[in-house]
Amino acid sequence: MNLKEAMSARHSVRKYKNEPLAKDSVVKLNERIEAQNQKFGLNMQLVTNNKDSMPGIIALLMSKGVRNYIILAGPDSADVDEKLGYSSADLMLYAQTLGLNTWWIGGMFSRKGARKNSNAGDDAKIIGVVAVGYGEEQGVAHKSKAAAEVSSYEGTAPQWFNEGVTSALLAPTAMNKQAFSIKGKENKVSISCNNGSFSGADLGIVKYHFELGAGTDNFTWM
Repeated sequence: MNLKEAMSARHSVRKYKNEPLAKDSVVKLNERIEAQNQKFGLNMQLVTNNKDSMPGIIALLMSKGVRNYIILAGPDSADVDEKLGYSSADLMLYAQTLGLNTWWIGGMFSRKGARKNSNAGDDAKIIGVVAVGYGEEQGVAHKSKAAAEVSSYEGTAPQWFNEGVTSALLAPTAMNKQAFSIKGKENKVSISCNNGSFSGADLGIVKYHFELGAGTDNFTWM
């Protein structure tokens, strides 16, 4: 399975088997995380066999077996949310190619527990965690908007643009709102997002998916 195939296969999974991550998968995930950290100046980190990221009530009512997670952390700056969203999208799809399931958790994780296990420092911003593991099931596709509801193109849209929008609609966004707008003209594309405190992270996630579907050689960001 490649990353593009993983876009269709990946769904949010909240219940996991009591099974440790394969050692090879841990090595590969850590290498991928380090590559993203180096590229964007972030401090993301994989934590294994630890339950601190999930508050008790959430673990009881909404999830099961979340023991491995990626802490989404980086230096507090104007664009850190977008960078973390973009990088986390890559990590979720990469995890899917390794046979793992994921769940992007923004509003319901334990900030205290995540910070306790993060080596990013007290000044770092932590926007969420990505649960990683072997799901009890593979999840289901979220209800999606139509392409025309989230995108527009001046003139006849080329195939790459349509494929980018289709891929963007597969992206996980906060509360599945898909509160983004994609606009294209010739080979120029812009994306805006208005989803409250999650706007930056959602923007990064959607951008990553659009690039993967459209192909970065076909367009430039406005």
